[in-house]
Amino acid sequence: MTDPYEACRLYYQTELASGIERFLEPRRDTCPWCGSASLSIRLRTTDLIQRKPGRFTLEQCGACRHIFQNPRLTPAGLDFYYRDFYDGLGQEQAEKAFAATGRSYRGRVDMIKRFTTPRVWLDVGAGYGHFCRLAREVWPGARFDGLDLSVSVEEAQRRGWIDRSYLGEFVTLVDKLAGRYDVVSMHHYLEHTREPFDELDAAAKILSTGGYLLIELPDPESLLGHLFGRWWLPWFQPQHQHMIPVRNLIQALADRGLSTVAVERGEAHQSVDLFVSLVLALTAIAPDPQLPWLPTRATRVSQIRHTVVWAAGRPLLVIAYLLDNLLGHIVRRTRGGNTYRVLARKDG
Repeated sequence: MTDPYEACRLYYQTELASGIERFLEPRRDTCPWCGSASLSIRLRTTDLIQRKPGRFTLEQCGACRHIFQNPRLTPAGLDFYYRDFYDGLGQEQAEKAFAATGRSYRGRVDMIKRFTTPRVWLDVGAGYGHFCRLAREVWPGARFDGLDLSVSVEEAQRRGWIDRSYLGEFVTLVDKLAGRYDVVSMHHYLEHTREPFDELDAAAKILSTGGYLLIELPDPESLLGHLFGRWWLPWFQPQHQHMIPVRNLIQALADRGLSTVAVERGEAHQSVDLFVSLVLALTAIAPDPQLPWLPTRATRVSQIRHTVVWAAGRPLLVIAYLLDNLLGHIVRRTRGGNTYRVLARKDG
């Protein structure tokens, strides 16, 4: 049986031999959101999740408080750092993460239920369709379509969790889908995009008049981001290109004829901060020695180190999980969660 790690090694070692500097564009000196030149460094970090090589910087605009990756990844860089995350070597872990976020899925459903009964829904960044699967249980008569850059969306259709899959870039499908949907959702999608304004333009065109756009994003104004520093999961480098303050998003929606009807901040909190921060720390101490992008192959010593460190960390992970849930009960009564949701209606 072929070792999947070994099968990937040639690709990664070939890419790394060509240097990773080519994966970053030149640094820009103005904010991509408002154009201000008042920029400062918010965070410097590495890939704490997959442990692929590279260093990444998030800068913050002093005028609008927008946070963005600067310099940002090139398209080739995005391909390199996304590879084996949501599919390939990372598929199993990605699906476990998606399946474990049922509370967030139900929160999104409850938010929509207060305003409309969907008929035709497009989930942008649908992945394997876990959210649509739950939403279909609530609205069995609705049609759920999904769009994603990953082949995961085609798997979602094969499973019957969505009715139709679109594989590709959202902005290229505007003319084909204009006015077709009464609900469009972007759950933890917009922060991954290179040009969020273009994505919002596309969503406004895809929606029928009176339709709703539901967006869920990590909240860069969360106190937890300051407390955990680079170990805070929502920074999620190098995948997250933009961290958008809620007031900026609301204004951008209004500029496109979308009126915000509801905002949830504490209610949208995801109870993962302590647990994932500890996972990232353990990964930094003892990454999986088989990873094909590591500079050296696994040795007996590295395998023992990985086993011992993670065995010692398991009781701490249980404690972190319990504390996260306790903290979540408190945070959801405040406006300080790690996530926010905005629901907006397309005006006539």
